[in-house]
Amino acid sequence: MTELPKTYTHLTVYFIAVVFLHVAYKISRIGFTDELMDVSATIAGQFISAHRHPSQCSSELSLSKATTLMKLVANSSRSSMQLIQIELSKAYLYRALRCKDPENNSIYCLANVYLAVLYFTTGQYRTALDHCTLVMRSQDHSECSSHVVQGELLPKIDDDIDNVLGLAVFYQYIRTAALNQRQTQYVSIFTTEFFAHCLNTRYLSVTHLGDEVHQFRKYLCRTQLFITDILALKSGIKNFHCQSTAAHISQQQTLSRPTTDLDTSGLTELLQQSAVEHLTTYRQLMARDFSSIATIVTTDFEAMYAYKHGDYQRCLQLSTQNIHTLLYAVVMPRIPTFPVFTQWLDDDIVSLAALTLIANVEYRKWTHNVCISQLTLSLYLMTQCQLKLRHSVTSLAQILDYIEVTQRSYPAKATMNQLTLKLIKRLVLSHIHKTMMT
Repeated sequence: MTELPKTYTHLTVYFIAVVFLHVAYKISRIGFTDELMDVSATIAGQFISAHRHPSQCSSELSLSKATTLMKLVANSSRSSMQLIQIELSKAYLYRALRCKDPENNSIYCLANVYLAVLYFTTGQYRTALDHCTLVMRSQDHSECSSHVVQGELLPKIDDDIDNVLGLAVFYQYIRTAALNQRQTQYVSIFTTEFFAHCLNTRYLSVTHLGDEVHQFRKYLCRTQLFITDILALKSGIKNFHCQSTAAHISQQQTLSRPTTDLDTSGLTELLQQSAVEHLTTYRQLMARDFSSIATIVTTDFEAMYAYKHGDYQRCLQLSTQNIHTLLYAVVMPRIPTFPVFTQWLDDDIVSLAALTLIANVEYRKWTHNVCISQLTLSLYLMTQCQLKLRHSVTSLAQILDYIEVTQRSYPAKATMNQLTLKLIKRLVLSHIHKTMMT
C-alpha cells in the first residue's frame, strides 16, 4: 500500500476497483469478516489501516478506526466512496460493541451515539433512535463519562448542531486570542448522554415528545454540561415544545433492539458501484494515453453493471455504441472472466468460463484463454438484452453478421473469445428457430 501511490495512476485506480469487487464477491459467500473489513478500510480510508494489527478484538482499536473514517466523512462531499466510509464506520462501531474486553463498557454509550449519528446521515431514522434509546436506558454512565462526542467527527445532520459547533469555535477563539486566555479544554465536544437525548427529542413525532422531554429535563438537573451542550440546549429549546422535523418517528417504533451487526447488502452494492466508477476512470485514462495504438471504449463496465441491475435498455444502448466503435478494430482491451468480474453477468458466461478451465487447467497459464475482448463482451450483452427485451428476429439476425466479422479477427488460441462467440450464435439461432416454429 505504501508503494501503490508511487506507480501509475491507471494501476492505482484499477487496483482499488478490483479490491472493492473482491470484497463484494467474498461478502456474498463468507460474510463480512474482520479481515475484509480491514481490507476495505485500508482502501476507502486512503490507506489509514495499511499496517497489521493484533488479531484479538479490541474495542478501543475498533472505535479508533471508526472515528478515523468518520473524520473523512465529515470533511468530504457526498459520493459512493463517502457512503462506503459511513458503512465501514458503522461496521467498526458494531465490532467495538461486540468485543469482550475491559474497555467495552467505557465505549458503549459513545459507540451507540456515533451509530445513531451515522444512521441519521443515511436516513435510517428508526435505527438511529433505537441506538439513542440504548444510551438513555443505560443504568450506569460512570465508565463511559470519560468519552465525549467530538464535533469534528459529525457529518451534517442538523443546522442547529452545525451552528452550535461554529459558535463553539468562535468562543474558543475569543478566549484564546481576544481575551488572551489559555485554552482550558477543547470546546467542540458534547456529553455522550446529552447528545443521545438531544437527537432523540429532535426526531420524535410531536405526539410522543412529552415523556422524552420530561426524562431529558430530569437528566439535565443531575448532569454537568459542557459549553457546547448548553449552546445546543439553547438553540434547540423550540424543538422541545414544537417539533417540526420531517422524520416523525413514533415512540413505539423505537422500542425494538437494534441489531449487533451491519446489514451488508447496502455495503456490497456501494462497493460494486464505486468499483464501476473506478473502472470507468481507468478506461478513460487508458483511452487518453493509448488511443494511438488501440481502440478503447470506456463504458464496457458501465454496461455490465446496468445488465446486472436489469437496466437492459441502458445496457443495450451502451453495448451497441461500443460494437460500432470496435467492430473493425485491431487492438482493444480485454476483460478477465474471473469471478470478481463475472459476478455482474449471468450463469451462461460464468458456466462457460468454469467449464473451459475444468476441461484444460493449462488455460490458467495464459491470459488470452481466460479473457474476452471488449467487442465480444459487447456482443454478448447486446444479444442478451435484445432477447430479454423481445426484439425482432431481424435485429437479432444482424448479430450473426457481427459474429462472422469478429470471428475472423481472432486467432484460434483466443479460447474464451471463440467459445463466447459460439455461445452467442447458439443463443441467437435457438431463439430464431423457436420464433419460426410458433
